Amino acid sequence: MQILRIDSATTGDNSVTHELTDAIAEHFRGKYPDATWVVRDFATDPLPHLDVVTTGAIRQPQDAHTDAMKAAFPAERAVLDEFLASDIVILGVPMYNFTVPSSIKAWLDRLGVPGVTFGYTEKGPTGFAGGRRVIVASSRGGSYEMGGPAEHQETYLKTFFGFIGIDDVEFVRAEKIGFGPEVRAAAIAAAREEIAKL
Repeated sequence: MQILRIDSATTGDNSVTHELTDAIAEHFRGKYPDATWVVRDFATDPLPHLDVVTTGAIRQPQDAHTDAMKAAFPAERAVLDEFLASDIVILGVPMYNFTVPSSIKAWLDRLGVPGVTFGYTEKGPTGFAGGRRVIVASSRGGSYEMGGPAEHQETYLKTFFGFIGIDDVEFVRAEKIGFGPEVRAAAIAAAREEIAKL
């Protein structure tokens, strides 16, 4: 079994999602002591946003690659392969400006690959990346209704993962963390209770 953990908060020791992904990781280390772990922290080691070369390396057939695409391909494909090799994916995703951090978007851009993680049929798109569990540690300074007019964080993640075939995305949520220390502590405590049930 392989477990992939990704953090994306840029708030260092003040990160609520990092605290939650720590707790989720500890929980699953107890459940699966022999699992292989792959850990990425996009705050300290971000993926670059896609450009002409990396997009071509990911999406064009290898026999159409330029020399630059050939050079970029192994590292770009490795990001996708570590995701596809993982049985459980733990994501720390705070809400930044109503949506996900741009580093998470850069990562997701490497997962949505036609012919690999999804394809189109006469009945519409079909996802090929099912069979893995995605758990999102979500934090928000305020309170947002799922699917509401200002909520583009969790709905975006559900839509993306559903598109590539992962229909059951689990969220461990800490909301209203900007409402003061007591509210923040209560939100984290409630999230930890949910983690214990995973």
